[in-house]
Amino acid sequence: MAKGDRKRALRGRAGRMKGGRGSGKGTSGHVRLWGRHPVEAALKNPDRQHRKLWATREGIETLDGELPPDFPVEYADVTDLARLVAKDAPHQGLVLECEPLPDVFLDQVATGDPSRPVVILDQVTDPHNVGAILRSAAAFGAACLVTQDRHAPPEGGVLAKSASGALETVPWVRVVNLARALDELAEAGYWRIGLAGEAEPTLAESLTSGPLAIVLGAEGEGMRHNIAGHCDALARLPITSNIESLNVSNAAAIALYAVATRSPD
Repeated sequence: MAKGDRKRALRGRAGRMKGGRGSGKGTSGHVRLWGRHPVEAALKNPDRQHRKLWATREGIETLDGELPPDFPVEYADVTDLARLVAKDAPHQGLVLECEPLPDVFLDQVATGDPSRPVVILDQVTDPHNVGAILRSAAAFGAACLVTQDRHAPPEGGVLAKSASGALETVPWVRVVNLARALDELAEAGYWRIGLAGEAEPTLAESLTSGPLAIVLGAEGEGMRHNIAGHCDALARLPITSNIESLNVSNAAAIALYAVATRSPD
């Protein structure tokens, strides 16, 4: 499929509704981030609008680069910063309040590059897991992360800390209808592989050389039946019988590594 045709195939149906990301913004109000890597990445992201930075002087010194002279900074001690974040959160002397990231749509980021898979999560709601998957997506060059609007965690400090800066670099597409988004990817030439422990073929046996979309379901429940039905193939990771399953973020990292190292033929 030509690039122009692919753009037409992806444009508009899965996630373009009033409010941008589908049925509503993934995050309402301001976002509060903490820790050196998330805060530093957000400060360097030109798409992120910043409101205020609370910091210790030691925390400021750990940042790579200089803040603009007029940047709103309020110096505080460690105890004061702890009141601004989740309980026992490792803020490392840095807490940033900012606006949610701008909306991203599937047609903007799923370009059909075979070397950059699309990662799709079906009702994975734990922010630690989603953050870790974003980190792996950044490490292995994934094109984007796709989730359903209503059944995914919002942007926030816990997720951003787990992502270790990847929230700012990996496009996150929220859609109203995940099955429809999978249909759009198929129309654009993507081969859709759903990870399922009960599948017969392994992931390695199911990989192709073209554009790929890797679909993962929530821990325990796995992919919903309807989502599995919108995959071209179901595949498993060849783990031993010593353990029932892997954490979804671990499975995503292994799958992304497999895609990155597949044969080009």
